[in-house]
Amino acid sequence: MLSRRSALGLGLATFCAQARAAPALAPRPLVFAHRGASALRPEHTLASYAKAMADGADFIEPDLVPTKDGVLIARHESNIAGTTDVADRPEFAGRRRTMTIDGQSETGWFTTDFTLAELKTLRARERLGTVRVHNTRYDGHFDVPTFEEVIDFVAAESAARGKVFGLIPEIKNSTHFHQLGFDPEATFLRTIAAHEYTRQAPLEVQSFETGNLRMLGDKVRAVNPQARLMLLMGERRQTPPDLLAAGTKTTFGDLMTPQGLAEVRRYADVIGPSNTDLIPRDADGAWGAPSTLVTDAHRAGLLVHSYTARPENRFLPKQLRNDAGPDARNPAGMIAEVKRYLDLGLDGFFTDDPALGRLAVDTPG
Repeated sequence: MLSRRSALGLGLATFCAQARAAPALAPRPLVFAHRGASALRPEHTLASYAKAMADGADFIEPDLVPTKDGVLIARHESNIAGTTDVADRPEFAGRRRTMTIDGQSETGWFTTDFTLAELKTLRARERLGTVRVHNTRYDGHFDVPTFEEVIDFVAAESAARGKVFGLIPEIKNSTHFHQLGFDPEATFLRTIAAHEYTRQAPLEVQSFETGNLRMLGDKVRAVNPQARLMLLMGERRQTPPDLLAAGTKTTFGDLMTPQGLAEVRRYADVIGPSNTDLIPRDADGAWGAPSTLVTDAHRAGLLVHSYTARPENRFLPKQLRNDAGPDARNPAGMIAEVKRYLDLGLDGFFTDDPALGRLAVDTPG
């Protein structure tokens, strides 16, 4: 017969085992550099990507939008008002306008109104200048890179460092750009086929839309047989933009159910939910009870790569913030946050600070 102490220990072990989700499907959780090391350098610059690779990222993320002449460049949005100095350029003042993208009205300057040559005259700026004040010292230092320049740069760093870095590009706003007469998927396929690196290195293609992932699957794998496709997931009440445009009412929340995940598995290998879909937060930002999303996705045969771990207090769950102020860096808090998600079986995660992400993965406990 077990002693009371042994029985208590066995009960605790059983509880801990039940509290954890299914183990991650990936052999080792992957660290994805969200727009590069964007907590430390202005996002989507070669400096940001270089810092990410130096800091231990496994994959580099370029978000892709087209120029007026159809070249894919690395910007998070087509609206470049917040990430370049375009507002200070009098020669472009007349191009400021309002545009509707995926049902949302935006005012600013848009990449589809500029040729690549014009965009190359602009200089990158820190997007979160009041939060990441230290990054503003780099304003004006860097230009806006093309997707091809990012590929070549990552390939060069891989050769120099003796490490193969994956690429995890996101094709942005596909339905919107098709409505404007662009075909970002065709351009993307031509670009990756033209480079030896993207024909061989790890590649994971992201989109918040279902239609382009369905179309891209076999075509991407024909270029790079190891490529994976990820359905990014927005707010649970939101509808994927392509389904919204088609009048379908299926929401991301519907796609997060076991039945929805089984359907997603037909055209994707990975889902990319927000961290708050793994562990919801209340109105004060405090963690609640974990969801079953990681376990449900694994049962459907899907990997889970969540977004986005950031080191500043304002982005952390309330339980992990310190008293240094909302914009203060809190490395220990971010590492603790990531470790909690890894305990749920997470296969990989996007982070603005890959060095801290690397520590979260590599440090025991």
